[in-house]
Amino acid sequence: MTFAQATRVWARIGLLSFGGPAGQIALMHKELVERRKWISESRFLHALNYCMLLPGPEAQQLATYIGWLMHRTKGGLVAGMLFVLPGFLAILVMSLLYAGFQDVPAIAAIFFGLKAAVLAVVVEAVLRIGKRALKTQAMFAIAALAFAAIFFFAVPFPLIVLGAAVIGIVGGRVAPKSFPSLPKVSAEEREQTVIDAMMTRGELTHALPSRSRAVKVLVVCLVLWFAPLAALMLVFGSASVFVEEGFFFSKAAVVTFGGAYAVLAYIAQRAVESYGWLRPGEMLDGLGMAETTPGPLIMVVQFVGFMGAFRNPGALPPMVAGVLGSVVTVWVTFVPCFLWIFLGAPYIEALRGNRTLHSALSCITAAIVGVVLNLSLWFAVHALFTTVGTEQLGPFHFLVPDVSTLNLPTLVLGILAAVALFAVKLGVGKTLGAVTALGLIWKLVERA
Repeated sequence: MTFAQATRVWARIGLLSFGGPAGQIALMHKELVERRKWISESRFLHALNYCMLLPGPEAQQLATYIGWLMHRTKGGLVAGMLFVLPGFLAILVMSLLYAGFQDVPAIAAIFFGLKAAVLAVVVEAVLRIGKRALKTQAMFAIAALAFAAIFFFAVPFPLIVLGAAVIGIVGGRVAPKSFPSLPKVSAEEREQTVIDAMMTRGELTHALPSRSRAVKVLVVCLVLWFAPLAALMLVFGSASVFVEEGFFFSKAAVVTFGGAYAVLAYIAQRAVESYGWLRPGEMLDGLGMAETTPGPLIMVVQFVGFMGAFRNPGALPPMVAGVLGSVVTVWVTFVPCFLWIFLGAPYIEALRGNRTLHSALSCITAAIVGVVLNLSLWFAVHALFTTVGTEQLGPFHFLVPDVSTLNLPTLVLGILAAVALFAVKLGVGKTLGAVTALGLIWKLVERA
């Protein structure tokens, strides 16, 4: 597998990475494990388990991890950047339109069908991940507990991950038969996948832990992370919106456990109330952009960064300031993602045969199934109903949609997308394209 061939595949994945982390992880599994045989099931899940522990978008970090395994640092950089680039360009264009023309109906017409198709993609993703991760009754129970904890009791995501890890460590020793055992991969199976064959031939020397390499990675990434902020301070001053955004989203980048939804309320509150970058309700417009474009859902921060700089441009033209704010926000959000992978992945690879770690990470993956199911349900409810409230009964929290606000066209298109994916087996890319076209036609007819 040459670097050029891999780059084309990463570009394809980046363009088709809709549906949030569930859909993106399912897409990578289909492309890299099932179709192209780049990586074995066990190694894919081991990498995924590690990425689930990290702050930031786990799907983008998983792509970086696999790209790094195959082609060292340049492979990780290309895989990670191509995963983000299509969404960055799409949201940048929509932010320009939003700020300059406020032509949201036109944008909604283009992405109306796509949003409906994503519903089916997310459902398929939950089923696919669950099939891989839930192999014992204990794993099913952990997934159910995780779903109940976050859906009914609003338990913070990091606590769910910690609880799952503790269950795995203790349960793997007390009742080892109830927890997944270390996968046994034959020599023949290793030769069937690109990365495992490279490992067998001794070509993955960069995956071995090295203290000197770790120090080098840490220094380089920290310089890349904070040097641009120092330059912004020199040029625009420490009180400029670009510096404020740089440091605020740097802090957000290290606390975004659980992805965009987990940190959404925190970012929205600070952006609206503390900084005045957004008006009330605009955060949902940004989230809609992130949900209906490829790339991680955390890309919603790009819209926040754009609007904050657009409204506080200083000496720059507003549009130019918005673009700069957008770039600064994305930079400080994703440089840490590369740091976590390049620094920690060699040590995680070295621990692949550790029984206790495997049990803990397997339980974390099972818990993630429940968390992703919660996120999928949240997304579906908000996509299908215009008005969604919450009610509390004792310690229980419930999403309560207003049935009278059901969006029938979205429901119909979502069902068509499900039929295309599950019955016709049309594929993710073709399904997204077809349902997007139907949605656009629907909107055009509705306006005529």
